[in-house]
Amino acid sequence: MPLTSSQTKRSRTTFFCNECGHKSPKWEGRCPACDSWGTYAEAPQPTRAGRPDKGAGASRVRQALDEPASDNKPHAPRPLAEAVAQLTQIIPTGLPETDRVLGGGLVPGALILLAGDPGVGKSTLMLQASARLADAGASVLYASGEESAAQVGLRARRLGLDSNLVLFLAETEAERLIESLEAAAPGVVIVDSIQTLSTHGAPAAGSVGAVRESAQMLMAWAKVRGVPVVLAGHVTKDGAIAGPKVLEHMVDVVLQMEGDPVSSYRILRCAKNRFGATDEVALFEMRADGLAEVADPSAALVAERRAGVPGSAVVATLEGTRPLLAEVQALTSLAVAGPPRRTATGIDAGRMVMLTAVLTRRAGLRLGDQDVMVNVPGGLRIAEPASDLAVAMAIASSARDVPLDATTVCIGEVGLNGEVRRVPQLGRRLAEAARHGFSRALVPQGTAAETCPGMDIVPVGSVREAMQAAMGR
Repeated sequence: MPLTSSQTKRSRTTFFCNECGHKSPKWEGRCPACDSWGTYAEAPQPTRAGRPDKGAGASRVRQALDEPASDNKPHAPRPLAEAVAQLTQIIPTGLPETDRVLGGGLVPGALILLAGDPGVGKSTLMLQASARLADAGASVLYASGEESAAQVGLRARRLGLDSNLVLFLAETEAERLIESLEAAAPGVVIVDSIQTLSTHGAPAAGSVGAVRESAQMLMAWAKVRGVPVVLAGHVTKDGAIAGPKVLEHMVDVVLQMEGDPVSSYRILRCAKNRFGATDEVALFEMRADGLAEVADPSAALVAERRAGVPGSAVVATLEGTRPLLAEVQALTSLAVAGPPRRTATGIDAGRMVMLTAVLTRRAGLRLGDQDVMVNVPGGLRIAEPASDLAVAMAIASSARDVPLDATTVCIGEVGLNGEVRRVPQLGRRLAEAARHGFSRALVPQGTAAETCPGMDIVPVGSVREAMQAAMGR
């Protein structure tokens, strides 16, 4: 007897946008939801006849945990104060700098995503946090879909960690992982990584559907049981978090670990936090025994700065709520082959090109035939405009071959007309600079009323005035 079409065709192909998660029955060159090009990926989508049960993802988890489904008896609303009163105490990880980036520690029921390049230290940081949490009495389950128990155990031994108190599970199927979590009832869960999980509805691990469904199931379990779950995430070659953009919307906290492969420093940056300030950073140093927290990042970032060398300036930037000192290096050189190049590392390349044009047009520097290279040593990436004045002074110092005063810090945003504009929280930046021995500061003219003990405040209204104040001509 021949099979019917419903029996032979149990699944169909669906396409998902890697940026926003939009679903389409056919491939699209440009996503109609977010207008991104070339972001559609193919994933099998089971038909209604092929689904293992009624509902999917988080619905299946809530049904398994005896939670009322949306089509049955609904949840009764309750006051927010009552819900907050039932929240247990925040769990410290045992790593002070990590706790500060998280907003105090792990919040019960929170879903945390930690992403970074391969080899940057994500698994090392999570294993160290697991050992510290277990030493403090927390029940920690470390689930890995990439490594075996022997591999993780060897890394723990190399790092000098006591791994006897950490539970380990090798699992790549989200449904079985949830069952294991229910049986073990841990207090903290770490999953390495979300891209290795698959589900009954999306059997291809790493696909858009699998990442979305797995994250929804883990989120539902975390919220119902009140257990923090930390997910390791992969990144693309462009540095963006791999998988659907909806993953970043679903989680409560997004952490990104950054670092230059040739540098020993690693930076943990908070891109999203529902429980604390965003853009907080923590500095780590990769050593033979793992990641060591750097208690004073400003001292570490400017420790190797050479005084009296042209093309070097110091800026007091603000990362989240923390002021940091960073060195900005610039080098100008006559372009001998082809058009002049503009290269930036650690700052936005477009903003560096804009500052080069401002120096050429508003400050009288001849940079049209010069290669201009700007670098922020230590692996730090500065995004705020308050670093504009330091970048401009470093370029001007290199172009004129005149070093800046080693005790001077430059703070200010530069506009297209060459004016130096105000920046927020100048007082905290000046206090951080004074704490590290800087005695002179070039600041925007509109903030001349700011004072700092032991600091000579020099207000400047334009980049030309700043050059005169910094280099005397």
